[in-house]
Amino acid sequence: MTLSVEKEVNPHFEDFLFDWRCKTQLLVGGYGSSKSYHVALKILLKLLEEKRTALVVREVYDTHRDSTFSLFTEIIEDLGLSGKVKTSSSPMTVKFPNGSKIIFRGMDKPEKLKSINNISLIWLEECSEIKYAGFKELLGRLRHPTLDLFIILSTNPVSKGNWVYKHFFKNELEEYFVLDDEDLYKQRTIIVNNTYYHHSTADDNLFLPASYIEQLDEMASYDPDLHRIARKGRFGVNGVLVLPQFETKPHDLVMNEIAMIRKPIRKNGMDFGFVDSYNAVLRMVVDHEKKWLYIYWEYYKRGMTDDKTADELEEEGLKKVIIKADNAEPKTIAYFKQRGFRMYSCKKLTRVENTKKMKRFKRIICSEACVNTIRELKELTFKKNPKTDEIIEDEFIIDPHTFSAMWYGLDDYEVASVKGVNSK
Repeated sequence: MTLSVEKEVNPHFEDFLFDWRCKTQLLVGGYGSSKSYHVALKILLKLLEEKRTALVVREVYDTHRDSTFSLFTEIIEDLGLSGKVKTSSSPMTVKFPNGSKIIFRGMDKPEKLKSINNISLIWLEECSEIKYAGFKELLGRLRHPTLDLFIILSTNPVSKGNWVYKHFFKNELEEYFVLDDEDLYKQRTIIVNNTYYHHSTADDNLFLPASYIEQLDEMASYDPDLHRIARKGRFGVNGVLVLPQFETKPHDLVMNEIAMIRKPIRKNGMDFGFVDSYNAVLRMVVDHEKKWLYIYWEYYKRGMTDDKTADELEEEGLKKVIIKADNAEPKTIAYFKQRGFRMYSCKKLTRVENTKKMKRFKRIICSEACVNTIRELKELTFKKNPKTDEIIEDEFIIDPHTFSAMWYGLDDYEVASVKGVNSK
């Protein structure tokens, strides 16, 4: 049985509604862009045309009631299909005259997923709230003996540290690259590796009142992070930057600037690691007159025994320089000393003290050759207390090994001269 429906839609979503070329479809957009509305409409049109069972998933099951389920109900009524397509609120389901149905589940109740069979279409709404392990589990639930399989993901673009960005765009730590998000913002729709990408903002929703867009624009003055997400629909840094003065320059330019410093202060720091963490060594130069810090060389590896690490650092000429290292590893420091390194334990300062010291540099200039330092520090943000939303001054969103190497290497340097420190 085929039902004929007519509905005015936003032009930016017209092609998306009927484009089923790709198994995976990712919609990234700002607030009010109408991406969720058009995903729901697309699924309804598909299930009217073909007998399918669709699964709609959110992290928390109860949030469906006022979001996805409510949206499907609204569209069904708007299309005049209430007499044909039936909705039930307990449990939440949508049933079609041709036998198609939509079921709703939450990742907070994983046992409810186990009994699902013959799912040929899945929609992950607010997919950035779902864990990566949950996404992979849902891919395993997507199976049908005859029908083509589809999985649609929709989200506001949160942090670049979120799995959505790392999986669908790039993960610098793992040297994994699929798509530059800037290309998506420019082209608006792209197909890469059987994945359909779609970007949208409030400007694409012709049905929004001007007052709503004005509210989004106002966010720029009081919450730049939220403005980036809500108004521009772009991935980026969420939260308060630890080192807002951090910048990068080409390596040759950094070395030229270092050569021009009148009285350079040279420092080297090392953080130890093995399995889960990294051996990180930074070579740095301070311009004390300007209060600028330069980072021009890095060593960053894990899974290395001390003897192999020592061999590699010796090859780089680091036996000749003083290295300050983590004072919590006296045995390792003793080993490097036996190998002839001029390595010493750093002074013991708290994480808060060390962080405040780094923030006192007017500029921190890093060579583009130090890719791991850039990855860890350029977008490093403080963790927040989930109850108060206030930053935690000694906790970060990642464990930045290069930041620790900075602390150790600069343990006896004060950015502001105090009682003659750094005067020589």
